[in-house]
Amino acid sequence: MSFELIKKVNDAQKKTSVVDARSGDTVRVYQKIKEGNKERIQMFEGVVIRADRSNSHTARITVRKVASGIGVEKSFLIHSPLIEKIVIVRRSKVRRNFLSFMRGRSGKSTKLKSVNFDREAVNDIHDAAAEAEAERLKEVAREEAAAKQAEKEAEEAALAAKQAEVAARHAEEA
Repeated sequence: MSFELIKKVNDAQKKTSVVDARSGDTVRVYQKIKEGNKERIQMFEGVVIRADRSNSHTARITVRKVASGIGVEKSFLIHSPLIEKIVIVRRSKVRRNFLSFMRGRSGKSTKLKSVNFDREAVNDIHDAAAEAEAERLKEVAREEAAAKQAEKEAEEAALAAKQAEVAARHAEEA
């Protein structure tokens, strides 16, 4: 009984459609970042060195890239609401699930043998909820911009009225 309830809750948290990212893939992960009351989307591109629990709601990938000569690794929960989308850029032939040996390599020895694959078909994932959320964020941004513009126009109109009033007073005094 309780296991079925837990399973139902876990399945409710899963995204309906996700990209099948495997070890050795070069991916771009688009992640939502909140800074104060603003939201932006940041991209992280690198090689998947580990893919865990692909069928679970806790599915995770570890992505590694070298930035300014320093290796950077990030783990992403695939079903997290903060992950906007994952795009597979390149697929490589590897014989392991955990590519920890990549940490000790640099330069040409980090290259993996590329495999031909249908990039459009693999990345063609339509998540209606995520698209609706992105559209909602765009609409909110448009409304905020329109409100700011209206406020600015109201301030300019008030300033013009004050200028006209001052000009009228000067004309009366002269």
